[in-house]
Amino acid sequence: MLNFIIAIVVVILLTIGIVWLIDKFVPKKLKIVVNLVLWIIIIALGYFTFMSVYGEIQFNQLKEKRYSAVIDRLIDIRDAELAYKQVNGKFTDNFDELVKFIDNGEFTITQKRDTTVHDAEMTKRFGVDMTKEIVLTDTLGKRPVRDSLFGADTRYKQMMNVPAGESGAKFKLQAGMLDDIPVFEASVDKEVILHDQDKNLVEKEKQVVSVDGVNGPTLTVGSMNEVKTTGNWPKTYSKGE
Repeated sequence: MLNFIIAIVVVILLTIGIVWLIDKFVPKKLKIVVNLVLWIIIIALGYFTFMSVYGEIQFNQLKEKRYSAVIDRLIDIRDAELAYKQVNGKFTDNFDELVKFIDNGEFTITQKRDTTVHDAEMTKRFGVDMTKEIVLTDTLGKRPVRDSLFGADTRYKQMMNVPAGESGAKFKLQAGMLDDIPVFEASVDKEVILHDQDKNLVEKEKQVVSVDGVNGPTLTVGSMNEVKTTGNWPKTYSKGE
């Protein structure tokens, strides 16, 4: 984009130079026509330069708005997956199962407390009454997963759908084990999110490597290659997380 703008500016300057030369050396009868044509070219090039810059500004504004909506949904998926793992000991790669879990699943509410008990083995060994400290876990009750994560909001029923994406676009959801540790990954290609935008700008966005941008060709939370549950976006996109 920068090279394109520089090229346009150079052409405009050259055109202005040509206008000056024409004014000096072209016969008066032809000056009006030639100058008019050249000024039309200058105005057109100036317009295209402005639109190229303004178009990228509009693209970035739209991109940030759509990314924020997608990231909010990826956070919901991450929270649902963590709750699923807490209850089932693993993640799932099935959205229907995840939604069903939120509808019907329950957290067990527990409380741990320290207590002192008689230590029969040590008492027998030393011939005197001995005690030991242990931790007891009391079950206090259960709480619905849905109430804990979403309350009365039913947005989780649509969390598999990519907001502002192509019609019918879904997040890709994977789950498995990495060195005997459960892992999951939810992702969507940037091209799906920006499907109706300039292809050159989308391709440029997919190659972003920046501390304040979303690096790589996808928006992703979790990973199948390392143990993590964070996303690949900067904090500026998820201030309310």
